[in-house]
Amino acid sequence: MQGTVVKVAVEEGQEVSSGDLVVVLEAMKMENPVTAHKDGVITGLAVEAGAAVTQGTVLAEIK
Repeated sequence: MQGTVVKVAVEEGQEVSSGDLVVVLEAMKMENPVTAHKDGVITGLAVEAGAAVTQGTVLAEIK
């Protein structure tokens, strides 16, 4: 399924906790929040608002 990044809620180097909002994706006219799956620091932020993504696309890494 293809979607569009509506909002990027984090910045490179930002600390996040499990459950924090990372990005919001729009697919099929629905907005879907993507949250952090673990505590850590955002590294390798790979998308920006307006980017088209498909299933399996890496949005960001958390280390």
